[in-house]
Amino acid sequence: MTLTGIHHVTAITADAPGNRRFYERTLGMRLVKKTVNQDDTSAYHLFYADGAGSPGTDLTFFDWPAAPARRGTNGIVRTSLRVADEASLDWWRARLSEAGVTPSPVRAVNGRAAIDFEDPEGQRLTLVADGGEGSFVVWERSDVPARHQIRGLGPVTISVARLDRTEVVLTTLLGLERIANYRDAAHASGDIHVFRIGQGGPAAELHVAVEPDAPQAREGAGGVHHLALRATTFADYDAWAERLKAAGYPNSGKVDRFYFRSLYLREPNGVLIEIATDEPGFSADEPAETMGETLALPPFLEPRRAEIEAGLKPL
Repeated sequence: MTLTGIHHVTAITADAPGNRRFYERTLGMRLVKKTVNQDDTSAYHLFYADGAGSPGTDLTFFDWPAAPARRGTNGIVRTSLRVADEASLDWWRARLSEAGVTPSPVRAVNGRAAIDFEDPEGQRLTLVADGGEGSFVVWERSDVPARHQIRGLGPVTISVARLDRTEVVLTTLLGLERIANYRDAAHASGDIHVFRIGQGGPAAELHVAVEPDAPQAREGAGGVHHLALRATTFADYDAWAERLKAAGYPNSGKVDRFYFRSLYLREPNGVLIEIATDEPGFSADEPAETMGETLALPPFLEPRRAEIEAGLKPL
């Protein structure tokens, strides 16, 4: 029941049409699932991923009319997306500049070449060269050449006020391993601590910055709502549910999201972490070839389709 990597990251947008333009057209990702927030059906839940919607490639957004997020500690502060190599980073610097986005120079992040940039709402993103590690599925209809396409999620950085209790939860409860520290000018207060998930690698790391003097982060547009870690099978998921229960650690209990099953918990500084299954995936209710083209609703929401569609604005 080892967690194997980052499953998805869910952020917040207050501009769903603009969000779709940026992630589909500028970043060339595939909209693999257009659905709704199952706890707030007035809001879209948009999933961008590789050509197949593979687990570990999903960057997702809740569409809420929220004020801009306030940056600070006790939150998820940066999401990395993987590309193949430094040549791709150079290509992306040119593409982003042409799109009116200002990328950073190429720099090293924990020994990997990377560039930082923000989406139009201030979502903090990094493209990191993964050296071709792991596989992904090309999106044939992307404007981005296959060689330079985004390959999936890379390391995710959270900021906490205190490391000690967070480290206990990450290592003792969730089975991550602290393997390295590095310095980053964006977090001048000290080291960033690298926690390996499963076998590790660029798609399986959680980076933790410790910033006790930073203000408290506030959720909003341009910020991140939660991150999810991968449980490969339903059997693993069931075992994680039992482990959290046996440990007495507060959590949501089992939640069936239809496309995956979920467990939610907060680490001691308040960052929301989900455990999500790889199965069954986004083709559970529509053909893989046409995923994301129409509004998909899980079976328990299908009887409310007319009501839900009437409450959504056009994309």
